[in-house]
Amino acid sequence: MSRLDDNKAVVGRWFTEFWGETCNLSVIDDIAAPDMLLKYSLHAPRRGHADIKAFMTGFRSAFPDLKFWGTAELIAEGDYVVGQWEGGGTHTGPAFDDFLAGRLPAATGRKMHFTGTTVLRVKDGRIAEEIGLDDGVTALTQLGFIRPAA
Repeated sequence: MSRLDDNKAVVGRWFTEFWGETCNLSVIDDIAAPDMLLKYSLHAPRRGHADIKAFMTGFRSAFPDLKFWGTAELIAEGDYVVGQWEGGGTHTGPAFDDFLAGRLPAATGRKMHFTGTTVLRVKDGRIAEEIGLDDGVTALTQLGFIRPAA
C-alpha cells in the first residue's frame, strides 16, 4: 500500500468512526495527533484530544441522530486528503451554544442537512488538521439563525 493509500485509509476510518452514524471517541486517541486542529466555519476552532472530544460529545448530545457520510471518492496528494460529504441531524437534545452564530435552546426539533468539503493533513499516520468548508448558511437557516429573504 502506498503512503497516499495509507493516508486515505486513516481519513476513511476518521470519517466513519468520528463523523459517522455513531461516534467512537477512542478513534481520537488512535489516529489524531495530540495537538490536532479541527476547524469548521460553524464552530470555534478546536485543538487537541480533550477539546475535540468535548466538542463532539456536546454536538452529539444536542443532535443525537447526527451523522455525516462521504459523497465522493477521497482524493490524496502528499500529506493531504480531501473529502466531500453531506449530513446533519435533528436538535432534540439539550441547549447547544457551540455555533458561532448563537445558542439553541433545548430540544428545538429543528433539522439541519447540509454539505461540505474537508481537507485533512495526515502526518506520520495521524490526522494533524481537519479544515472544512461547510454550507453553513444552509445549516444556520434551517436552525433559525438566519431568516431567508422574502
